[in-house]
Amino acid sequence: MSIPDFSDVSKPMDGRTGIPAPILTTRMPVPAFSDIAKPSNDLLNKDFYHVTAATLDVKLKTPNGVNLNVKGKQGFDGATSGSVEGKYTVQPQGNFINLISVAIPMPLSLRQHLLLALQAYPGSNDRPNVSHVLMQYRIKSGITITQGWTTTNNLDTKFEAENVIAQGVKAEVQSLFNPKSGSKGQKLNLFFKNPSTNARAFLDYAPGGNINALVDAVVGHDGFLLGAEAGYDVQRAAITRYSAALGYQTPMFTASLAATNNMSIMAASYYQKVNSAVEAGAKATYDTKSGNNVGLELVSKYKLDPTSFAKAKINDRGIAALAYNVKVNKGVTFGVGLSLDTQKLNEAGHKIGTSFTFEG
Repeated sequence: MSIPDFSDVSKPMDGRTGIPAPILTTRMPVPAFSDIAKPSNDLLNKDFYHVTAATLDVKLKTPNGVNLNVKGKQGFDGATSGSVEGKYTVQPQGNFINLISVAIPMPLSLRQHLLLALQAYPGSNDRPNVSHVLMQYRIKSGITITQGWTTTNNLDTKFEAENVIAQGVKAEVQSLFNPKSGSKGQKLNLFFKNPSTNARAFLDYAPGGNINALVDAVVGHDGFLLGAEAGYDVQRAAITRYSAALGYQTPMFTASLAATNNMSIMAASYYQKVNSAVEAGAKATYDTKSGNNVGLELVSKYKLDPTSFAKAKINDRGIAALAYNVKVNKGVTFGVGLSLDTQKLNEAGHKIGTSFTFEG
């Protein structure tokens, strides 16, 4: 094994050749605007079970590929809410789905030129009849249909299709209907992703005829992120909201600074995966309009073993939360959470909640 140069002593070595091994870097996908601070937000908000007295989540997959999800919650006031959701993906039959087929007479010379163009067409092996124009579109991933129903008697139907306009474009059509009061509105959502861009557009059509639009986009380069968001009311012809954010991400560390609610609320978030068992995060928030003190939250997660973990967080008001999650077996997960006001430990107002998740 040869002696490395002084400049290479800190580099990893290939044990077979003695040559400094290349350092591999993981390129993370650019997140959506609302997900720039997702690692820290998930660490701060997910898996804390004191928010409700009891939570039940049942996830089932039927033999024909339908995913069923039944959720139920009981609040501390005794109120119960729930929802049932079914999701099914309709796989495409072949490479193409015919959308429009229109016969258009063409001169022989034009047919010959069109035939030459079709010979290099990268689609189906079956050549369409050159005496007419056949409009076709490729949908590789099929269409996902999601049907949901809640205890408020609302039916939520959503159709999803990927690569419908161009590679990387996903479209969603969502309709909310109440059998008693009628339509609650429709939504059209468009998503576009590539290695350096993540853009979204949401169009919300209300029963009264008004349309609200929300557009956001994030661009990234070498882990650095820049994003912006804007809302627009079509009926009033006015901008309703705007926000901006900066961020930096690596597989082990993320940091972000966001200005939301018309640039009036400033939030700085931090997340770090300390090692395979420990995660830590923090978030500071300041409302420029209210002028109150900076709100601060600190959180940590510790993986006890491959099937369980514990979480703890505390904020600047002295409210502490503890959570424990364990996977009892392959299909059952149990969680328990506790919230304490550390400044009023001898008073009522502390909360405890439980969660059961069944999968099959």
